[in-house]
Amino acid sequence: MNFAFVAKQIALLIIVLSGFMLLVAGWAGAITLAGAAVERDAAGALLVVALSGLLMGGAIWLAARRSTGYLDRRQALLLVVLSWLAAAVLGGAPYCLWTHLASLADHPYRSPIACVFEAMSGLTTTGATVLTDIEAVPDSLLLWRACTHWFGGLGIIVLFVAVLPSLGVGGRRLFGVESPGPQPGGVHPQIRDTARVLWYIYTGLTAIQIVALKLAGMSFFDATCHAFATLATGGFSTKSASVGAYNAVVQIIIIVFMVLAGGNFGLYHSLLRGRWRPVWRDPELRVYLVIIGISVAAIAFWINGTTVTTTMGRTMTATPGVALREAAFNVTSIQTTTGFCVSDFDLWPSATKFLLVVLMFVGGCAGSTAGGVKVVRLWITFKVLANEIERIFRPNIVRPVRLGGRAIDNTLRTGAVAYCFGTVLLFVLGAFVVMALEGPDAGIDTAASATVACLCNVGPGLGAVGAIRNYGWMNESTLGFLTIMMLMGRLEVLPVLVLLVPSYWRGE
Repeated sequence: MNFAFVAKQIALLIIVLSGFMLLVAGWAGAITLAGAAVERDAAGALLVVALSGLLMGGAIWLAARRSTGYLDRRQALLLVVLSWLAAAVLGGAPYCLWTHLASLADHPYRSPIACVFEAMSGLTTTGATVLTDIEAVPDSLLLWRACTHWFGGLGIIVLFVAVLPSLGVGGRRLFGVESPGPQPGGVHPQIRDTARVLWYIYTGLTAIQIVALKLAGMSFFDATCHAFATLATGGFSTKSASVGAYNAVVQIIIIVFMVLAGGNFGLYHSLLRGRWRPVWRDPELRVYLVIIGISVAAIAFWINGTTVTTTMGRTMTATPGVALREAAFNVTSIQTTTGFCVSDFDLWPSATKFLLVVLMFVGGCAGSTAGGVKVVRLWITFKVLANEIERIFRPNIVRPVRLGGRAIDNTLRTGAVAYCFGTVLLFVLGAFVVMALEGPDAGIDTAASATVACLCNVGPGLGAVGAIRNYGWMNESTLGFLTIMMLMGRLEVLPVLVLLVPSYWRGE
């Protein structure tokens, strides 16, 4: 294992993230000089951490600058995991430092573990937060919070590959380990060009949504933060009431872009090249849209005529139009694992809550910014199951599993089934650990939904971590455990678990 080579790449990533943080610190300093005195301590915290990151990253890079080597599979796995951990520590440091500079003794960010939890939640686009009063946090920290979403959307490693040429052919290994879903699909040039194309599409959609939200009545700051969170399928809002604090037009715009963010970005590249037919024929996209449509119709039917409580605390009777909008927003938000909320779905009928939890597991498409198991994996697993059922009464039939007219090889079939099984197993074990760590404070609904919400990078759950609640009441041990669950979910479990295998370190 070439640890010096790995350290040099992590140092470069720290320098890149610190540079972006320095830009946010500069903006905070500018608005402080313009009269926003509340931003002074936040600007100082961002500046100190950014400069510290640049110095630390520079020192590590200088120490390891002469290291050379080839980024093989083992080193790529280690680099990806350590990069996310380093980014979470660096990204959470300004939150903690701000509470000390502002002398906020009882603030949730006073705990370093809570700050790393918040930063990991941002980078993994989970959207779980320890904050109760979001409006009391300075705008510069909220902007940095939104930036962690945006960087983590397509992955900090994909950004790494796109802007840093030093990785060479090893970039393909990084991209393959970190890319969300079993296969990025849809784009097939050189790997660095692929990463750049995806980021161009990502940036373009973000810019379009910012303009749309601004025209719908949002301030430019709120529009930017919510666009960053939407395209990343993250869910961090600038309001404690989340998107429920805004009008219906804003909510509809966010629904559209959540659906887009949950789709395969490789398909959008095909659209830009004028290739419409492969996109419409894509089986995963069809199943993804069908699941959303059926779920919206079912939940709208169940809540029609009931009393709905918004995240602003208002109650209203769900007329057919209101029920449809509420169902559309919450279904899309949960399945794409964005986690924005407009109403307290914890008060909805039990059947709707069960369906929402199922959608947490499903997630978006491969090659999207969404979390979850991914639609394509579940579709492959169901096809494998159907084949096995048929073999019971027709043992002589050999029928290949097909997806979009193409036969799926054994490796992909086994990987899809193993991932689905592993996710369910981790969910069960995680819920048990949360209940053990929190004791009577966490019932089964809270522990189970918190686990799946973090493992599948959704954010809000049920019970004490529901739509209008947060994770700030949990102890540091639980927050630390859920931080690891978020990382495992974002990297799709196996790249993290492989580091626990002794033969990995022996190089066997």
